[in-house]
Amino acid sequence: MGSMAELKLPVIDFSSRAQLEWTAVRDEVKRALETYGCFETRFEKVPVELQKSTLGPAQDLFDLPLQTKLRSISTKPYHRYFGQCPTVPLFKSMGIDNADMYEKVDRFTTAIWPKGHPNFSKTMQAFSEKLSEVDKTTRRMISESLGVEKYLDEHINSSNYLVRLLKYAVPQATDTKLGLTSHTDKNFLTILGQIEADGLQVQSKDGEWFNVQPSMNSFIVMIGDSLHAWVNGRLHSLHHRVMMSGNKARYSVGLFTVPKCGYIIKAPDELVDEEHPVLFKPFDHGELLKFYYTEAGQRAESVLKTYCGV
Repeated sequence: MGSMAELKLPVIDFSSRAQLEWTAVRDEVKRALETYGCFETRFEKVPVELQKSTLGPAQDLFDLPLQTKLRSISTKPYHRYFGQCPTVPLFKSMGIDNADMYEKVDRFTTAIWPKGHPNFSKTMQAFSEKLSEVDKTTRRMISESLGVEKYLDEHINSSNYLVRLLKYAVPQATDTKLGLTSHTDKNFLTILGQIEADGLQVQSKDGEWFNVQPSMNSFIVMIGDSLHAWVNGRLHSLHHRVMMSGNKARYSVGLFTVPKCGYIIKAPDELVDEEHPVLFKPFDHGELLKFYYTEAGQRAESVLKTYCGV
């Protein structure tokens, strides 16, 4: 891992809203997502102090006994506690549905800590609400750059926000250094913040792996399979993984934009033509996830293409 090259992703500043700068930034976003499927962004409304403030609550959560962590109220895969998996023994995660809404976060918090944990609820909700602005800005820029902005409101209203706290343990001498296996995300958009330690790697279109080392005041924005399908393949859904080294646990936090159950993902007619034939049949994200957890889904090189490719 030490000799692997570092990929310098485009760093895109979302702070300015002036029209001329908006257009230039929008074009940068499109180029980055076509080329890499991701970019690094800075957003002044999410100060580094807010991102750092998620470390304490994350440590509090993962330090709890297993039976307590299993109280998580969601029934969806990866929306509840995940850990003790033999293929990725270093990895643990916990998800909170609708994390931009305080009452939803507090409901989760009360299930885990019956006596309450106000700092956890306030920190997670504030972080998620601010980061949701990055998601909405990115999706607006994508829709405008592709000429399908008339669908933006519907697209935003068709999704919820899931925040996931992620922990990667320090590998022992006999352990695998693999923190998380290579995969594409299945949702619309993922925004990752790194609290402590490096380890994120992304795969280029030609199959080469690169280290990605975002700064503490920035985030990595990634395209997921559902958005890749919605734009009819015009933006790249990238493979990524986590490799561990050193003697420090890695914590990160991610905001995942998840299609609502029952929403049918289908490329707008404007994005289908002779040069760009339709690539995927309409599908429900929830059904895609169900397929992902089948034996066929786990074997598939591309879950999306296997499930609904034309």
